[in-house]
Amino acid sequence: MYGLIGKMTAQPGHRDELVRVLIEGVSGLPGCLSYIVALDPLEPEVIWITEAWQSKEAHGASLTLPAVRDAISRGRPMIAGMSRVAETAPAGGYGLSAPAH
Repeated sequence: MYGLIGKMTAQPGHRDELVRVLIEGVSGLPGCLSYIVALDPLEPEVIWITEAWQSKEAHGASLTLPAVRDAISRGRPMIAGMSRVAETAPAGGYGLSAPAH
């Protein structure tokens, strides 16, 4: 499995709209095991995104899908900054099943 943890900062006043775009853009993506969008309770414009994929290749392939490209183009103007906090290798956990081999 392949995982990412990212921090995104929304333009002032656009966090909730950006969260909607992020959540709408990931429904039913092939190879996506988990995609969690969370609000930072202390920083009002910060969004945390935690992803788990069957593989790094599945994540890369998702970036070429029309729904994802549309979400990126709609969300980009609302983003003030973003950083990849960590790449991970998920081992499992509640709500996350290991992919079939």
